[in-house]
Amino acid sequence: MCGIVGVVGVSPVNQSIYDALTVLQHRGQDAAGIVTLDTQGAFRLRKANGLVKDVFALKHMQRLQGHMGIGHVRYPTAGSSSASEAQPFYVNYPYGITLAHNGNLTNADSLRESLYLKDKRHINTTSDSEVLLNVLASELNQCTSSALTPDAIFDAIERTHARLTGAYACVGMISGYGLIAFRDKFGIRPLVLGERKSLSTHESKQIEKTEYMVASESVALDTLGFKLIRDILPGEAIYISATGELHARLCLEETQLRPCIFEYVYFARPDSLINGVSVYNARLNMGKKLGEKIAREWKEVEIDVVIPIPETSCDSALEIARILNKPYRQGFVKNRYVGRTFIMPGQATRSASVRRKLNANAGEFKGKNVLLVDDSIVRGTTSEQIMNLAKEAGAQNVYLASAAPEVRFANVYGIDMPSVTELIAHDRQLEEIRQLIGADKLIFQDLEDLKAAIREENPQLTEFDCSVFDGIYASDEVNEAYFNRLEAIRKADKLAIKASHDVENLDMYNEG
Repeated sequence: MCGIVGVVGVSPVNQSIYDALTVLQHRGQDAAGIVTLDTQGAFRLRKANGLVKDVFALKHMQRLQGHMGIGHVRYPTAGSSSASEAQPFYVNYPYGITLAHNGNLTNADSLRESLYLKDKRHINTTSDSEVLLNVLASELNQCTSSALTPDAIFDAIERTHARLTGAYACVGMISGYGLIAFRDKFGIRPLVLGERKSLSTHESKQIEKTEYMVASESVALDTLGFKLIRDILPGEAIYISATGELHARLCLEETQLRPCIFEYVYFARPDSLINGVSVYNARLNMGKKLGEKIAREWKEVEIDVVIPIPETSCDSALEIARILNKPYRQGFVKNRYVGRTFIMPGQATRSASVRRKLNANAGEFKGKNVLLVDDSIVRGTTSEQIMNLAKEAGAQNVYLASAAPEVRFANVYGIDMPSVTELIAHDRQLEEIRQLIGADKLIFQDLEDLKAAIREENPQLTEFDCSVFDGIYASDEVNEAYFNRLEAIRKADKLAIKASHDVENLDMYNEG
């Protein structure tokens, strides 16, 4: 799960991309990158580990010249979290292409092999995004004409689609031509298109021109004054030339919109509009559905106060409190300078950050029967620590409600939960989960109610990727052998990290 943005403007776009990435920072806090295309056709690139505000200093921004550019904020799903894995990626042949990607390819291993044997292309990192870029470059290289036409670009993207499986929303640039963007055939990861009218000076005359922007979420458009045109369709490609001409084509015959349902539960900002759905309204609807279930199934349970576990659950909790006719209170004070614990790499990092992130307001807990509301429960370790915080603050009973169903299965489409052994609900029933978390009572949203909560905002959404809840995957190659390979990779990564830490500790010992 990452954030991507691309802008074709009439003036320098470096600041616009920077501002958009800060708005999309919630989608990835591991690394950030911006690449612009200057008037000479050269790419200007800056990327590094860290938050947007830390990666880009004034000297970097001054160097990022050009009226066209793309940006990326990353949290690692496939590959490591080293600086070499930060995006955008770049290849110099053909033409010079740079690309940023949100999602995860499920056939990256076989693609690496075919790229080396068939296409004679070398992949230098473990990132599937570099694989995707090289597939695209290989297909663009099949163009026989002296210049790339929009149709030639779309043909190359069509051939690229034919080789890829998994989830991907991409934005890229081709030197000398323009900006491209495309989305997988299920539209699992979000991507929107916007426009803005701006004045440009030409031969001493003011001419109104259209600037275009693509981004993971509409909120990035809003903050920069771009008007949302629409979502880029599953299987669709967008090409915007350097002169600002917009071209679009559906590059797959068989498509079906099946967006990731977890975007609405957790990832997206509440002020975003994704696939015609207000994320904020969807979360209110989730709270309404869950509140009705609580009222129906917990008739004998005495609840004094409803408290959200900030921040994603606040909207759902507010509606639950309304349905139950109970007071809604902010019982936890959040330190906003600590990142989102769910997307932090490494269990030790996540666990250590919880107490730094949240502090209980004892007055809202002491002597009360408290209903805590969370957006979802994934690994359960955070929930267990929050239960302890509430009880230490003096709560008499602590009940927990999840606005999402039990996360029982691995995600392979861009969310960092590929190992089922880390999921507290995998192969466990409700009572066992409750005991492990330490809640006095526990309730989850029903999957059909979750779907209905989102469909209320857009009835045309008939399907979702709910694989983390129901274990149904869109890609045929996602099977037991696939998960075994993933588990082996994760174990190898953990061993490499441990070895690296051991070396660092030994160096410190020797220096001491």
